Amino acid sequence: MRHRLAAIGTTLLTAFLVVAVPGGPALAASRAPVAAAHGMVVTAQHYATQVGVDVLRQGGNAIDAAVAVGYALAVVYPAAGNLGGGGFMTIQRADGSRTFLDFREKAPLAATRDMFLDKDGNVIKGASTKSFLAVGVPGTVSGLDYALAKYGTKPRADLMAPAIRLAQEGFVLDQGDVDMLGTATEDLSKDPASAKIFLNQGRPYGVGDRLVQADLAGTLRAISERGPDGFYKGAVGDALTASSRAKGGLIVQADLDRYATRELPPIECDYRGYRVISAPPPSSGGVVICEMLNILEGYDLAKLGWGSAQAVHYEIEAMRHAYIDRNTYLGDPAFVKNPVERLTDKTYAGKIRAAIDPQKAGVSAELKPGTAPHEGSNTTHYSIVDSAGNAVSVTYTLNDWFGVRITAEGTGVLLNNEMDDFTAKVGVPNIYGLLQGEANAVAPGKTPLSSMSPTIVTKDGKPVFVTGTPGGSRIITVVLHSILNVIDYGMNVQEAADAPRLHNQWMPDVTNVERFALSPDTQRILEGMGHKFGPAQPANHLAAILIGAPTLGGKPVGAFRYYGANDPRRNTGSAQGY
Repeated sequence: MRHRLAAIGTTLLTAFLVVAVPGGPALAASRAPVAAAHGMVVTAQHYATQVGVDVLRQGGNAIDAAVAVGYALAVVYPAAGNLGGGGFMTIQRADGSRTFLDFREKAPLAATRDMFLDKDGNVIKGASTKSFLAVGVPGTVSGLDYALAKYGTKPRADLMAPAIRLAQEGFVLDQGDVDMLGTATEDLSKDPASAKIFLNQGRPYGVGDRLVQADLAGTLRAISERGPDGFYKGAVGDALTASSRAKGGLIVQADLDRYATRELPPIECDYRGYRVISAPPPSSGGVVICEMLNILEGYDLAKLGWGSAQAVHYEIEAMRHAYIDRNTYLGDPAFVKNPVERLTDKTYAGKIRAAIDPQKAGVSAELKPGTAPHEGSNTTHYSIVDSAGNAVSVTYTLNDWFGVRITAEGTGVLLNNEMDDFTAKVGVPNIYGLLQGEANAVAPGKTPLSSMSPTIVTKDGKPVFVTGTPGGSRIITVVLHSILNVIDYGMNVQEAADAPRLHNQWMPDVTNVERFALSPDTQRILEGMGHKFGPAQPANHLAAILIGAPTLGGKPVGAFRYYGANDPRRNTGSAQGY
């Protein structure tokens, strides 16, 4: 009865917030944030969200919930939730300490610098995306177990039980689930192990069908009983290496044996009185977000106004300059020296601001590494906050939607194509159009550079905003937009998620713009300044939580302290609290 009353209260609050919360430019199109008194979970799939909320309700902390959600998404969100991929976790603990877990995939020991080039030195089409050579050594199971062992409180078996049940008994597909599967039907049908699971007797699944994954349930049970050894060793490990041998891959048992999660200090920077905590290398996310924020801090964006030509101009130029550095200098810290201090220094940002013409767009081809001021050295996200003040931001991935679209026989585990995130050849773009440098070249045991940016914003040492998204190279700019929207433009968390976005990554020299992001007259002004615009890229799925009030610096409504936003761009996710 208590839970029913809480749900009714949340519904009533939602109706109230629609008319009562002052909002920014997205208010008219945005529903109110989901509100709760004790904790909040936002994920890209509603079954997984409910799993996380149940863990919090039963006394688990945010890390416990993050582990349970990670395994549940591997079942109910197979396009990106995974056991066969990897990712990052940013943690802000209730005591104020923060840390970052890197469980990103790694290159196999047999990987070589030019493994994706033919005898003439040209990139082999599809080798880094559609062949078993594209598969990096998976890290997700290692990472989730590490997080639980060090920062969780609940038994592994309890947290994995919902995922096992969803795999063994199946779950009913909604339209969003069917649409997601439909994006990969052709490729999945070519792999017998995948077709057996993700096609319904050879035909696409429909709304109302039940997707059962018995092999995946068996893999999850092995992990539940044995921890990482249930995945990296024994029957599952044997199946992973056997699939690799059979399909021309490089992964052998030695690769699985040596995989280990890294714990690293996160990237941190200050922006207008808030502390931003994000992903360090081998992610480029935290460095580039901080670099862009440092540049933009010198402009009064709030006064210029959301969507104004001048504010948009400065945002695009900050993106353009920061992505030069992202694509040139950053890589796995075990292999290259990342100039993090220089790139996140406010003095350096000032030099970039001085190079930005207030009335003229930069020309990407004229902005190059080694030239002033730059001289010097498909994925899913979820956000969770608990009642004690622990906050967790997790982004993990198979890289492309459904990864390499190959399942290791007998395991139910879809495998990643993360090797495409390396620089196959300097000057040749990857599937996200990124032109990357030598710092990110393939090497045995190396982690490819990532854009994943699980981020937590704090004030006076307490978390106030948890944010993140999938989307390849666009992850960084979507997270940037979410921070600007709540800090500079005063949006509530749902408005911040809904607001249309734009993206520039230096090369190609075009800014991709979502529909309604620019009015026709604003776009004409910007084009007159020299900006070039292109169509929106595939949708992201921001998962964000504001803590304390519906807007930063606002007042809470009644007992509700947590406000969650599920991005409307994909219709599978949800924000839920209790």
